[in-house]
Amino acid sequence: MSVSHDFRGRRALVTGASSGVGEAVARQLAAAGARVVIAARRADRLQRVADEIGAIVCPANVASPNACVELVETAVAALGGLDILINNAGAHHRGDFVDQGAEHLAAMVDVNLRAPVVLSRAALDHLRAAERGAIVNVGSVAGRMPVPGSATYSATKAGLRTLTYALAEECRGTRVSVSVVSPGPIATDFILADVDAVTDLTFSQPMSTPEQIADLVLDCIADGRVERTRPASTRIMTTLGSLFPALPRALRPALAARGRRAKARYRRNA
Repeated sequence: MSVSHDFRGRRALVTGASSGVGEAVARQLAAAGARVVIAARRADRLQRVADEIGAIVCPANVASPNACVELVETAVAALGGLDILINNAGAHHRGDFVDQGAEHLAAMVDVNLRAPVVLSRAALDHLRAAERGAIVNVGSVAGRMPVPGSATYSATKAGLRTLTYALAEECRGTRVSVSVVSPGPIATDFILADVDAVTDLTFSQPMSTPEQIADLVLDCIADGRVERTRPASTRIMTTLGSLFPALPRALRPALAARGRRAKARYRRNA
């Protein structure tokens, strides 16, 4: 856990905070002195986290644009303003594009991309009014190098990354920073609850903990760096893959084989 950050007096809204990375971020923000509003669909899990860290609970389904606007308004009213927005809520319906229903495709776009767009716009005026504002979007290495079997998810995370870079330029010279954290696979139920549905390529990469990704989020709040990626090996691979698109295709068989071996280990340990 990050222990060097001091966010006393800062006011934060964290989406997708009932488990995983969102919960870890909320815990670390609270430990660093911030006042935190936590949002997700599962009110019971939110309340458990809130009881432990002293956060304010605001159940919300960010797939709805109106709910996003209301969520920001509720957070601002509860906290007396807003300094930090963490767009962490995510959705991933896995499988080849041709096998996906329209409802699942739209849900990924709504949660992974439209929600951060609407939340950021609703929050921006409040962040500009703060002494120092920050937006941190939780993306994915799939947004840096597309993953077969996760076409729409990759597209939404690429869009989120592009939004971050463009908005960071628009906010340059203001008191608001905009960042994206692009992690590889994370040891949460998002992946581990259904190992067989996750692509072998995903398991070919080193797994991070939610706390390690939360560390990166807090670092971005503190220094405003536009992007952080973990692990370093995945950052290098995705950078090379974006520059040389034939490279991922050439490496895919070896990576998939490594991922299958990793999957087998996770199944044995389940």
